[in-house]
Amino acid sequence: MIKLFIRGLPSNTTEETLTELFSGFGTVRALTLHKDLFTGQARGTALIDMEGHEGRAAIAGLNGSQIQGSTLYVSQTKEDKRRLRGGRRR
Repeated sequence: MIKLFIRGLPSNTTEETLTELFSGFGTVRALTLHKDLFTGQARGTALIDMEGHEGRAAIAGLNGSQIQGSTLYVSQTKEDKRRLRGGRRR
């Protein structure tokens, strides 16, 4: 399982929109859409949990793509990269 960090989302993005977009690459296990506290609109970032090979396919397929005129940036979170590398180095 890997966690994807998505940025560049339009303010009218919903959880349903993101789930539909990423479901083309595999099963979305968990989704957190960061919203403004007062307006309830998306703040432009989200976190998504997917299986490893599905997540890597989503990164390859969606990073740099356009959604409603905004460019999406999709990457693996830094904490996942550290865990795969073997943790903290001294």
